[in-house]
Amino acid sequence: MSASRNKSPSEDPPSLRHRSNNANVVVEDFTGQIDTAPLPLFHKNTISSSLDSIRILPRVPTGSSSGIEDVELSLLSEEERTSAGRNLQDGDAHSSADGAKTTAMSSRDKKAMTLLIILYLIQGVPLGLALGSVPFILREHLSYSQLGVFALSNYPYSLKLLWSPIVDSTFLPSIGRRKSWIIPMQLIIGSLMLYIASNVGRLMENPANNIYELTFVFTSLVLFSATQGWALTLLSQENLSYASTCQTIGLNTGFFASFTVFLALNSEAFAEKWGIPRLELSTYLRFCSLLCFGVTFWLTFFETEGNESLDKSEMTVTSVYKTIWSICKLKHVQALIIMHFFAKIGFQANEAVTSLKMIEKGLGREDLAIVVLIDFPFQILGAGDRPLRPWIWAFWPRLAFAFLSTLIVYWFPTPPLSYGFFVYLIIHTVLQGLASTIQFVGISAFHTRISDPLIGGTYMTLLNTFTNLGGTWPKYFVLKGVDYFSEAYCEVKEAHSELLVRAAECVSDHGKEVCLDIDGRCITERDGYYYVSAICMSFGVLFLVFYIIPTARKLQALPMYRWRVSPE
Repeated sequence: MSASRNKSPSEDPPSLRHRSNNANVVVEDFTGQIDTAPLPLFHKNTISSSLDSIRILPRVPTGSSSGIEDVELSLLSEEERTSAGRNLQDGDAHSSADGAKTTAMSSRDKKAMTLLIILYLIQGVPLGLALGSVPFILREHLSYSQLGVFALSNYPYSLKLLWSPIVDSTFLPSIGRRKSWIIPMQLIIGSLMLYIASNVGRLMENPANNIYELTFVFTSLVLFSATQGWALTLLSQENLSYASTCQTIGLNTGFFASFTVFLALNSEAFAEKWGIPRLELSTYLRFCSLLCFGVTFWLTFFETEGNESLDKSEMTVTSVYKTIWSICKLKHVQALIIMHFFAKIGFQANEAVTSLKMIEKGLGREDLAIVVLIDFPFQILGAGDRPLRPWIWAFWPRLAFAFLSTLIVYWFPTPPLSYGFFVYLIIHTVLQGLASTIQFVGISAFHTRISDPLIGGTYMTLLNTFTNLGGTWPKYFVLKGVDYFSEAYCEVKEAHSELLVRAAECVSDHGKEVCLDIDGRCITERDGYYYVSAICMSFGVLFLVFYIIPTARKLQALPMYRWRVSPE
């Protein structure tokens, strides 16, 4: 680190200052504080890419629209609701340089906004299927261990940073920087949807034998959706800030259509109750694929990508990866990464398994969809001036709600559910969602503060990647653990006798098949869900008390210059 960085903590190092001959810009963060900083000159230490172009999130904290925001999209559980898409787009959303003037939106920009919403809607469809509806449909046919394998399809959005620099810098100039990725990715996504739709009968009829193929196709679907280039040049410069609104609307619409809406319309009970045809997965996927192909056709032949200034010296893959490595070498960033990597274990059993257990005990899929849908409007909150303080304290209600959820599963009433219990379930879910949102907004504001302004997009993306990964990687092991700690046997009634015989174990998929073949029924002696839940919550409390709280307080007290990357 240069000598200039060892000066007083009250001042920024000279290496991060910019010359006074630059125009000043005003940036307002989540706290409402105004920070005036000179516009940075482009020099060898500045990384400029589309990572620094736009910041978008489905969960929108109240505050300045120009603040660096985050994407976290998850409805299968509270963290995943926002974990599958948080790294979808990275950077800052900038409006016109002259804020005093208001320009009427042109018809071209209105059409571009419509197209952007549809593009993001298509990106939300695979998320809603892989993170939401499909696991609930498969639960009737798969063990928790096999659901853990399918959960690997959630990983691409959490690992998007690994290949996003390549997407930023590699393209065909004759086609356009963004369209070079959007067009082939859209075609692949549409083709994958058609493939799944054409084979859904074979894949879903016996999913246990096709679990790896199911995991592969849905992982590919999410991967290609996460790899799409960002269509920033569709909008004119003065209306570029509306890109965040387009993504918020599009992603959430696609996600909810594929999760809550599809889950309800796919339910036989819901279709019978309302006298409507049941929506099959194959029909829904064919419709989405046709929409995908139609939009791609329009984008290819009727949309012209705007010009974008490119500087190869500032837009190299190597420079971005070197920047990422430089950030990771910072001592305080390493402490923050460790904290993010393990912070969400405490409520992972609740978020990965509780909803599946409720359906197993009789909660209708359409009822679960209603609960999740009602929860969504309550996910908008603001942050205070000490963003890690609410983030720390919100751990306690989240852990408490995880404990209450375990008790709800244990004492789950026999269907049909009473109106009072259903209302209680909604209130419980909403309050749990509010606690999750408080944490999300707080950590987003903290990431905004500590990110080096010279490499803000890359810095934010790296921190968000580890935040998302902390809510993704434990899920596989949690689902595996449920089967590992469970004990069940197959009970068979002998012919012409009241004698009941234990015929085989009934935890593994093979054991369940054998039990079914001999006309037996599985009896659970020990449910591994409660053991995994206890382990997760115990670890969560210990890690919170002995690592998160002391570490977070130290990190929040650090001066800003300690988070800066040393220039080379």
